[in-house]
Order: sequence, then structure tokens, then C-alpha cells
Amino acid sequence: MARVTVRQAVDILCEEGLLECHQGRGTFVSQKPPDKHWLKLATEWDLMIAQIKDNVPRRIRVDNPPDFPELQEGEGELAEEYKFLRSVQFKENAPYGIVSVHIARHIFDRDQEAFLEHPALSVLAEVAEGDIHDAHQTVVIGAADPQTADYLKIALGAPTAQCRCVVKDSHGIAIYVADITYRSDVIKLHIDLLANSRAKTRQRTVKAGPGEAVARLHAADDAAIRVPRRTRLSS
Repeated sequence: MARVTVRQAVDILCEEGLLECHQGRGTFVSQKPPDKHWLKLATEWDLMIAQIKDNVPRRIRVDNPPDFPELQEGEGELAEEYKFLRSVQFKENAPYGIVSVHIARHIFDRDQEAFLEHPALSVLAEVAEGDIHDAHQTVVIGAADPQTADYLKIALGAPTAQCRCVVKDSHGIAIYVADITYRSDVIKLHIDLLANSRAKTRQRTVKAGPGEAVARLHAADDAAIRVPRRTRLSS
């Protein structure tokens, strides 16, 4: 094997964090390779916003943008007018997602510059906080078509996560409708399986007396600790 080929391979492994090069000492295998799956497909609104708010969108010109999103059952009613944006989202100069989004015009007009320069969902969380009544996201596994592969710098047919995010106001109007394609090698799905159980337990303790409430909370926390242990043993 040619020396230049070895050097190129070492450079790639260093960029991926698998090797560490120290001048005068040599090249070593990293003790703990970095976690490339930095983007959690969050099930909580605040966590989702926190992960993307500092990322950089690069706008894609669309000659004939669709006037309205195609809403599916349960996604609310159409607004009178929308602004359509498409962008490639970057983190540390690396592309990780393609976003095609319709934003209700009356929401977009509140801060057009911010919507054009920052991730639209993080801007929406600020300028329309009082309007947001319902938000949900669905995820399916797909494969990169030629355009997606080119934008995200991945192989044709590489696995992708295709997300649909819809935000509605108190009147049931869809004020944000986005179709997002993520590289599969940057995402992971994290779900708190006991979140609803803990929330319901804490709601019940509000009606109980102080002593009983404390006892129930301790019982709920003990159960939250024990259940994952049983799950691991059975897996």
C-alpha cells in the first residue's frame, strides 16, 4: 500500500475522532470515540428547540414553491396564507438535514429576518409562544434520493429519517408544517417510557395531604428505579 494512501486513511480516522495524533509522540487510538449521534429526536418541545437553535440554515432557492402544505388527518386547518422556506441545516459546517417548511404568513411577518437567518422552529418558539397550543412529530425511515444525497453528502440510497412536524394554534390552525430529512448517522431516538406515569402520579398527590403526598412520591420514584432493572434483566 502506498504511503500517501496510509496518510489519507489516518487523516480521515483523526477527523472522525477514532485516532489522536500527538506531535513527537505518535498516533494513538482514541480511548472513547465521539458520539456522532448528537441529534436526539426529542419527545419534549424544550429539548427539541435547545438542540437546533444555534444551528445554521443555508437557504435553497425554490422557483415555484407550493402555496399551501398538504395537511393530513388530524393536522388542523389551513391558514389564509403561508411563507414557504427550504434549507439545508448545518452544524459545525457539516450538513445534517433538509427542511421544507410552511409558516403561517401572520406568524412569519412578526420577524421575517429571524426566520430567514435561523432555524424556523426555534424562531417560532420565541415569536409565537402564546399561540402554540399543539405540536407533534412523526418519524419514518427512508432512503436518500439523488438530490438528498447531494445536499447531505451521503451515498445514494443511504438510510435517512424523514420527520413531519406540525404546530397548531388554539384555533386548530396549522401555523408550522415541516417535512425534514435527517442523515441517519447523526440522530438517535430517546423516549422516557415512564414520563406519563410519573406525571399522573404527581397530579394525584396534589389532592392528597402532605404526608400522603410525600409517601406517594417516594413510592413512584422507587418504582421508576426498579422498572428499568427488570427490563434489562428480561432483555
